[in-house]
Amino acid sequence: MRPLAAPVPHERWRLSVLFFLHAQASGMWSVAAANVLRAHGLERIVPFTFACGALAAMISPLILGSLADQHLSANRLLRWLATGTAVFLALTSLAIERSWGAGSVLALLQIQALFVAPMFGLSSTIVLARLREPQREFGPIRVWATIGWLSAGPITSFILLADSSTRAGFAASLLWLGVGAYTFTLPPVPPLGRCGPLPWRDILGLPALRLLAHREHRIVFLTSALISVPLAAFYPFTALHLGDVGVQHISAAMSLGQISEIIATCGLATLLARVRLKWIFLSGIGFGVVRFALYALDTKAGLLCGVALHGFCYTLFFVTAQLYLEKRIPPELRGRAQALLVLMTAGVGTFVGSIGSNWWWAVCKTGTVTNWSQFWNGLNVILVAVLVFFAVAYRGVRSE
Repeated sequence: MRPLAAPVPHERWRLSVLFFLHAQASGMWSVAAANVLRAHGLERIVPFTFACGALAAMISPLILGSLADQHLSANRLLRWLATGTAVFLALTSLAIERSWGAGSVLALLQIQALFVAPMFGLSSTIVLARLREPQREFGPIRVWATIGWLSAGPITSFILLADSSTRAGFAASLLWLGVGAYTFTLPPVPPLGRCGPLPWRDILGLPALRLLAHREHRIVFLTSALISVPLAAFYPFTALHLGDVGVQHISAAMSLGQISEIIATCGLATLLARVRLKWIFLSGIGFGVVRFALYALDTKAGLLCGVALHGFCYTLFFVTAQLYLEKRIPPELRGRAQALLVLMTAGVGTFVGSIGSNWWWAVCKTGTVTNWSQFWNGLNVILVAVLVFFAVAYRGVRSE
């Protein structure tokens, strides 16, 4: 989408608050989820809960991205999805608290995941539609998502005392209702296309798949999926590992990654102006390799240092990928391009990674004791292979 008008300062603040609330609601539940389930005797389904999100990301983002591009207002879609997320996350928390069983919890998590999967892409679409120079302006606004996620950890640990309590889920539900209400204050982002009935291929977002015919786009999308396979273990298993080495306030500890994310986001515009995209992408993957190497030390210091590198890994690869799409994709396909990125990362990559890491975790366990060094080193082999693949395969705009 092209900007409708240059955003005035107060409008930039409104867009920043959207990212803040969205990320705070996500972080409130996502970081605590693994330990909440463990505390209620549901540790065995932890990897499958993240697979629910991945499965949802394969289904809903392309459809919703297509509707936002052609048919419905992104603001209205975001409002409906935030409200649905709030309802089903509250029901999930109730099911965990009242011991409705693993099957009921997973079913409710799957429905909730269908609502939440396309939302960050829609929020990004709303923000990017208002910017004249996305590469320069997006970073200072996007950093508020990091601040929102960062704030969720200490609130969960020190105010709600909910590192392993369903209070984290109920609080996140209230925040999602707040996101839905906040959409009424946002500048409207109308669809670009026709208002009549859409053919099924457009509803399913299939035109976005033609982006894969472009060699450089294909490498970026494919690498995004591949890097998401080992990184799918980050949230569920980092939280469990922190508990095993004796960290008390796990949600607060996990928020260390957002500090580096703020630093990386604030410096991203400068990097994009001075450094080739290829080296920024490779730096993001490289930080991921170093992080898992620190995890494999199986010490509290190694884990905390590794968590602190998360922001560099995430921002330098995934946020750069978002900006790559905004710069290189035709306006009428940008909503679906962002949705396709979600499908490849949070969908295909994370689904394979969630199932695979659960199998690998079982291999690395003896009784109730996990060989964490073996676990993280095994995942790091995949990450190193992805780094080599991208270094060889991606040429960049100079090759065209």
